[in-house]
Amino acid sequence: MAKKKFAKESATIMTEMVLPNDTNTLNNLMGGKLMHWLDVVAAIAAQKHSNRIVVTASADSISFKEPIALGNVVTLKSKVTRAFNSSMEVFIEVVAEDIPANKKIMTHRAFFTFVAVDQNGKPIEVPEVVPETEEEIEHYEGALRRRQLRLVLSQRMKPEDAVELKSIFNLPGAK
Repeated sequence: MAKKKFAKESATIMTEMVLPNDTNTLNNLMGGKLMHWLDVVAAIAAQKHSNRIVVTASADSISFKEPIALGNVVTLKSKVTRAFNSSMEVFIEVVAEDIPANKKIMTHRAFFTFVAVDQNGKPIEVPEVVPETEEEIEHYEGALRRRQLRLVLSQRMKPEDAVELKSIFNLPGAK
């Protein structure tokens, strides 16, 4: 990875309004609709970073902490946190706003992973991420642990090879 890009260059903001067709029987945003929006805003950030077509590789657990009501305006902010060869981790934060009540609430946070691909669908190298702000540095530093956890859980890495995870638990073989 010779080329480098600042994390802020991938920053993406998407705004949606929760309409009747987006809701469940309780008049709250359906989880599947939110996951679709998360995937779209994260993919745009990954494309901005890589200047390539990207495909979703994984979505970390998404907790539905707060319902988002019919009529709320939903703002999704995403940014690439770190790049690994052809993959990129993207952080997404969701805020729901009840404009008439003048109330905003942070409802969801998630990390998605995308892989940049060439015209034949083969993974292709992406630029390194350069974090600048305190939050960007924190996300960048935690990305390797999250990546190793994803790989262990998907059985693509042996737990004993997850050195960054071992360091959290002070296990033998940790850095």
